Amino acid sequence: MEIGELLLNPPEPARPSITRGDQTINSLELVEAVARTRRWLTDRLGTLNGMVTSLESDFSPLSVATLLALIAEDAIIVPIAPASRPSREHFLRTAGVQTRIVIEPQAPISGAPTLIPASELPIEDHPLIAIVQRDGGPGLVLFTSGTTGVPKGAVHRLAPLLGKFSRRRKSFTTIGLLLFDHWGGLNTLFHTLSNGGHFISLVDRDPEYVASLVERHRAQLLPASPTFLRMMMVQGAHRRHDLSSLEVVSYGAEPMPEQTLKLLARELPSARLQQTYGLIEVGVLRSRSESDDSLWVEIGGEGIEVRVRDDMLEIRSPSTMLGYLNAPTPITADGWFRTGDRVDQRGRFFRILGRDSDLINVGGEKVFPAEVESVISEMANIADVVVSGSPNPLTGSIVVATVAVVEPENAADLRARVRKYCASRLERYKIPVKVSMVELDLLAGVRMKKVRRFLSTDNS
Repeated sequence: MEIGELLLNPPEPARPSITRGDQTINSLELVEAVARTRRWLTDRLGTLNGMVTSLESDFSPLSVATLLALIAEDAIIVPIAPASRPSREHFLRTAGVQTRIVIEPQAPISGAPTLIPASELPIEDHPLIAIVQRDGGPGLVLFTSGTTGVPKGAVHRLAPLLGKFSRRRKSFTTIGLLLFDHWGGLNTLFHTLSNGGHFISLVDRDPEYVASLVERHRAQLLPASPTFLRMMMVQGAHRRHDLSSLEVVSYGAEPMPEQTLKLLARELPSARLQQTYGLIEVGVLRSRSESDDSLWVEIGGEGIEVRVRDDMLEIRSPSTMLGYLNAPTPITADGWFRTGDRVDQRGRFFRILGRDSDLINVGGEKVFPAEVESVISEMANIADVVVSGSPNPLTGSIVVATVAVVEPENAADLRARVRKYCASRLERYKIPVKVSMVELDLLAGVRMKKVRRFLSTDNS
């Protein structure tokens, strides 16, 4: 693939392109690093066309240069982020990785990757990989989080995913908060580079640190999850740092609580709040929020079709994956991808209610965790809340709320307060039967597992 399709061409040497910590390279240095890395890889591996290659790193100047080099050489890339290391062996075996490329994120742009040859790995062939190899061009394998089962490997021809970046759009200085091995993070990177923007890679994803980077670099675009944005608001990081440079705050990966959206609109008045919709299996679609404080979103884009069947969103797109390496396909015979997301529809706009696999069945009644979470988050002294189901011999499941508070509070008083407030806003079967209180840091860990699941359909 011609790498100029992913970079602003011709490059502007004076403009920063990627920053991580104290290391910043401009666009011309990135182009030179891509060429140098291509030569280094082909000298050692020969042709990379169709070679299944893992790229184990986080966003950094050298890892991005290596990613672009692999794309230019038409390799089939399996990105693996540091957070995915516990599943690394499963990823390698399932994808049939032939060569591992390992890069320490702090490595300088002048450095070289570490290669681990195929002889150390058990290889499993797969017909979907063979399709990409036969058709030529780069490929991509992305894995779901596996929080509801074994992680599934989605196989893509990469060119259809990259096609939308050929159209030039506004250039932003962008915070790279999303993950290296999910399409949300890669989409952010390619959008930034293809428009001549400045991509800020993170050495930490703590809200305080991220807010400090927004202030330091006068960042204009912050893609994030609702959980991260709420934590930033609760911790007050947005007040300790100047975030007035933010023009767009985009959010996705999980349902946005209405109260959190209203809080963001009030606390970040100069930023446009933009809901996004994307999945590992289809990529990130063009989207337009009805308004800054609305959860209704229009989804589509050139060549994209959307429809609702049995209250479930389905998508037909040129960028839909070929299928899973290790699970049945959720794609219909005529090309519609069943997302697993339940939605309401109002004309061209949709409201994402939640993942079908997350529904809590209470005596035959369906409960969306996001709805209950949104109500509880309206309450005073609530820092965050995660709602889930727990087995029950009489009703099948009961609703359970795990809550973190801003200021210390008696647990019994909190339980009574939550149940009373929910009773005023929700049907009886939606009221949490159990309410437990944990520290915010512990709840954030639970929440991040849900966020990773929402980055893919993961309905195993």
